[in-house]
Order: sequence, then C-alpha cells, then structure tokens
Amino acid sequence: MEDFHPEDEPIRDARRRGEEVGASPIGPAGGAALRFLATLIGARTVVEVGSGCGVSGVYLMRGMPADAVLTSVDIEPENQRLAKQAYREAGLGSFRTRMISGPALEVLPRLTDGAYDMVFCDAVKQEYPEYLTAALRLLRPGGVVAFDNALWHHRVADPQVRDPVTEAIRDVHRMIADDEGLVPLLLPVGDGLLCAVKRD
Repeated sequence: MEDFHPEDEPIRDARRRGEEVGASPIGPAGGAALRFLATLIGARTVVEVGSGCGVSGVYLMRGMPADAVLTSVDIEPENQRLAKQAYREAGLGSFRTRMISGPALEVLPRLTDGAYDMVFCDAVKQEYPEYLTAALRLLRPGGVVAFDNALWHHRVADPQVRDPVTEAIRDVHRMIADDEGLVPLLLPVGDGLLCAVKRD
C-alpha cells in the first residue's frame, strides 16, 4: 500500500531532510490520502499542525486548487525552513503558504472560526484532544479533520499499553466516535489516519 503511489524527488528529498532533523513526516500512503481528501472536498483553506518539514504540505497543496492557501503551524523554525525549501523544490509558490511559528495551542486560538476546509494534525500527540477541539471550531460544515499516527505503532489497540501518548490518541478516537456531529473514518494507511467530516 505504501508503494501504490510512488513519491517523486521533491517529496523524497523533503522526507530525507525531515528524518535527518528528527521529524517524522507522514508516510507515502498517508500523504496520498491527504491529497485525495483535499481534492475530494475542494479544500481552499487548510491548516496543518506540524509541518513534517514540508512533506505533508506538498501532498496537501497538490490536492488543493492553485490559488488555495495552506496555513502551516510548527514550533520548530528549522522544520519550517525545510518546509519552505520543499515547497520551492516542488514548484509551489510562497503565496500559497502562511507559515506560523509557535506552539499549536497558542496559535490555533488566533485563527478564524469556521474559516477552514480541512485541518491536519501531526504534532504533539498528547495535545491531540485539544487539537480536535480547536479543529471543530475552525472547520466549516462539511470540513475534514485528520490525525496522523492514529494507530501509534499498534499501541492504541493494545489495552495493556497505558502511557500518556497512547491514552491521548485513544481519547481522540473516543471523542470522534462519540460526537454525533462527526462522520468518522479510520484509514489503515501508514501508522493510521483518523479522519472525520463535520456535519452541516
């Protein structure tokens, strides 16, 4: 499944640089799923929490219209510098991105309610429940929220694993499943991509 949609050189290079600095960008199949989702809903305004050094942003922007804007939030300036390099190498103009540096839980409250088509989360796993709360405020009706690492290396499915990160990811699963205003889907790509559509 990971090889179904081979990555081109700009994404491979961005992935390599991300791994060199200790980032863990979304995998090829997860990235292809992001591009598909962005295309499916015609996403024009997307927020990503955690830049993945540009890997996720390239996938998302390749699924968005040419004049759409990606807002990328990352606490690490070096990750953002590498993301900008990835966007340039992929031929994506700087006018298509808005880079915001800082902790996500400080940045997200400053973004506009109901103004976004999609929110992708791949940063501090223990903050995933708070990211979901923020995403539901930011999304328009019909918008999509997605979380990478939703399986967390098979730990989420093992009831004996009770560490704080695993529990936080489980909390997001429960929150999405229990919210009647959401239509959930867990995609078994990469390390798991948990998605939900915000109902009208």
